[in-house]
Amino acid sequence: MRSVYTFSIKLYTLIIWLAAMFNTKAAKWIDGRKNVFSKMAAKNQPDQKWIWFHAASLGEFEQGRPLIEAIKQKWPQYRILLTFFSPSGFEVRKNYELADCVSYLPEDTPANARKLIQLFDLKAIFFIKYEFWFNYMNEASRLQIPLFFVSAKFRPSQHFFSFYGGWFRRHLKAVNHFFLQDDISSKLLKSINIHQFTVTGDTRFDRVLKLAQQASKFPVVVHFKGGNPLIVVGSSWPADEKLLFPIFDKLPSNYKIIVAPHDISEKHIAEIEKKIGKISIRYTEYDYNGNHKVLIINNIGILSQLYQYADFAYVGGGFGVAIHNIQEAVTFGCPVIIGPKHKNFTEAVDLIKLGGVYEVSDAASMEKVFFKLINDESLRLKTSSVCKVYVENQTGATELIIASLTKLLS
Repeated sequence: MRSVYTFSIKLYTLIIWLAAMFNTKAAKWIDGRKNVFSKMAAKNQPDQKWIWFHAASLGEFEQGRPLIEAIKQKWPQYRILLTFFSPSGFEVRKNYELADCVSYLPEDTPANARKLIQLFDLKAIFFIKYEFWFNYMNEASRLQIPLFFVSAKFRPSQHFFSFYGGWFRRHLKAVNHFFLQDDISSKLLKSINIHQFTVTGDTRFDRVLKLAQQASKFPVVVHFKGGNPLIVVGSSWPADEKLLFPIFDKLPSNYKIIVAPHDISEKHIAEIEKKIGKISIRYTEYDYNGNHKVLIINNIGILSQLYQYADFAYVGGGFGVAIHNIQEAVTFGCPVIIGPKHKNFTEAVDLIKLGGVYEVSDAASMEKVFFKLINDESLRLKTSSVCKVYVENQTGATELIIASLTKLLS
């Protein structure tokens, strides 16, 4: 079975290599892995002990970040290796100040797993959320290096819980401990006789609460908003925008809108401008003397803190593969509207039940919820309170994990 799995990894790499001729992101995926081991070796010195964190992309990094910061503060003697699968994570955080080596993850073959894990004197390995790389997991187990999963979340549809999942389950049994997001995950692990877990919650709540408490101010946004109500559209995709943009013309004249699309390429920004019209202006071209209704965010790294200005928000992705992060919005007490693809996100499911998040399924339901929130200030305030209380009740996962690791890392 390992040979079949490894073949699938190599086939995937070949497909990415072919796609790199036409796709910029795929090209970065390939180029970033060139000479990856020599780049890693240059960062390593004799007698250094390392802790390895691996995240798929930027979102998973933000989940692991509170734990990296806590470990670095409590055990500064350990150096941090940080790897990413995706360019969207690596390109943004390649200069992360608390990591001593930031790299792409070499493809998951037995040879690469042996080479990476034996290159560093690893005290522990932390994989974030869904990152199941079975050759790396096998090598860590073979060398008896403690392996942990942080903010892990399991679903019944995963192959671990299928009739053919025996080979995959054996790798889970070799993991030292799972720090889980929810009780559903714990029940699923129990069903396959895996008991080395603790339900600690999602470490990302610790991160977003800290961000909210230390939020920067943005003079452009303050001026743009003025004394007007503001809607933030975060991480939108074309499928979201197709439903959203017709609503903009129907909003009360005093409402302002921020659109922060997931794709900030020149092509997509230009398409948004064409669809919205002259009422929009780009963030990087903001005119303090102008009078615009829509501010388009055409740079990265600030969306998470723009929610502090919102009366309510729409978070995109729910009409595509899956919603993007809603935690950044709700931590500011911001009511959130999302599309239907959210079932794998515990916080979204919870907050829909509690009344802090609103699910929409089409253009009509989206418009209805927009105007429901616009016309009922008391509802917005109630929803805001629900979000704030929920976030406060979800924090503390990092502290629980650190307590569990004290004996291992001391």
